[in-house]
Amino acid sequence: MMKHRQQSLLVKKLLYWQIIILLLFTTFDLSAGNAAELRESKEGKKHLDNGKPNIIYILADDLGYGDLGCYGQQEIKTPTLDKMAAEGIRFTRHYSGSPVCAPSRCCLMTGLHTGKAKVRGNQPTVELNENDTTLATVLKNVGYTTALIGKWGLGDEGTTGVPGKQGFDYFFGYLNQVRAHNFYPDFLIRNDVRIPLDNTVVFSTTDYSKGVGSASTDKKVYSQELFTNEALEFVEKNSNAPFFLYLAYTLPHANNEFKLANEEHGMEVPDYGIYASKKWPNAQKGLAAMISYLDKEIAKLKEKLEKLGIDKNTIIIFSSDNGPHSEGNNDAKFFNSSGGLRGQKRDLYEGGVRVPMIAYWPGTIKPGKVSSHISAFWDVKPTIAEIAGAKAPTKTDGISFLPELLGKKQKKHDNLYWEFNEQGGKQAAIQGDWKLVKLDLFKPGTTRIELYNLKNDPTEKNNVVEKYPDIVEKMKAILVGEHIDDKNFPIDKNEK
Repeated sequence: MMKHRQQSLLVKKLLYWQIIILLLFTTFDLSAGNAAELRESKEGKKHLDNGKPNIIYILADDLGYGDLGCYGQQEIKTPTLDKMAAEGIRFTRHYSGSPVCAPSRCCLMTGLHTGKAKVRGNQPTVELNENDTTLATVLKNVGYTTALIGKWGLGDEGTTGVPGKQGFDYFFGYLNQVRAHNFYPDFLIRNDVRIPLDNTVVFSTTDYSKGVGSASTDKKVYSQELFTNEALEFVEKNSNAPFFLYLAYTLPHANNEFKLANEEHGMEVPDYGIYASKKWPNAQKGLAAMISYLDKEIAKLKEKLEKLGIDKNTIIIFSSDNGPHSEGNNDAKFFNSSGGLRGQKRDLYEGGVRVPMIAYWPGTIKPGKVSSHISAFWDVKPTIAEIAGAKAPTKTDGISFLPELLGKKQKKHDNLYWEFNEQGGKQAAIQGDWKLVKLDLFKPGTTRIELYNLKNDPTEKNNVVEKYPDIVEKMKAILVGEHIDDKNFPIDKNEK
């Protein structure tokens, strides 16, 4: 009897541990389910020999929500990106990290919003340090070869913020974003070495705090063309193993060069292309030409992937770092670059932070989908980590939107948050249909709050702050809770 009882207890123990092990594996399968699904095309045929897809993230500079044909643009031709949207997924509620360059890119790389990120403004003296873990580091740790080609903006020469100390195996481009204002620079940087270019450059100022003012009197080497060539070479060289390419063009950013004798040239592009005969201001011809040029360069990259036979192994995500600009004589309203949304670059209204995003992955992402899922730059890091099969980042404000890419049930944000320390100081938050904007934080007695219902009022015309005091108080609590003090980017506590 005792022997039988002992056997019975042993069986129960074995069953108990089998159940525990089964639950653990089931939990693992659920969390890894999306990644596992990536290994099968829609026909059920394996197309990833090593189980890790290549990842390309392309970032435009100051491209507005309405600057692409697939987002309603009528004048500027973008056939490559329009086709990628038609054959992939186009997001209508994707948000940049900030309404300006450097902090937006910091959110992208670190997965933190501007209430917590290290770089919260365009000050070139603030950079990432050894405590920051970038998306590139996450991917490098799981076997990816990583490259950044183009504009960085998160650390200058001799600092801890350079790409080589932030997870990138290879870098070619501009480190400091103010130098990137010149499309025909005197040098670019490859890893830690300056590469001189055959352009003649003169300066109005070399003071980064004032913005490096430079212009090229002899333009021979166009940086954007170099970026494409470097990208094509990197893809071909690394086509047999998983790679991550962060391709950050400076198009169509105004170059902000100070005016010289050839001032009538307007925006700096090789030429005005198909827009040369248009009866538009030169700045608008230049903007349109740069956007179409960007579209053609992306076509070259797609063709390279197809030629190498790795296009189905590669996901391409395209977006922009913030809304459209009105710099360098450009007029963001000329082409309706904000897509009918209020505001532009440096605004926390929708036109300043809502940006296009297209995800293209033939055979994995079903074509023709338009998603209204609310996502932001800090979601990119956990999304790409999951695609790569890496451990989910623990220090992030982001949520992976991979389920949305695959047509599965998608988790939603409780809220999105931004802060901006220019123009008197600003904060904004979105929760559900509501958006709160707080302005003039650094002007005691003049600080004002605006509340909008984006579902009923997507263009933010009707401030309903007086009608919904309970909503206002709830949203104000988000502004307080999401901000962590930073000596370089203060938010006046008395104005919270």
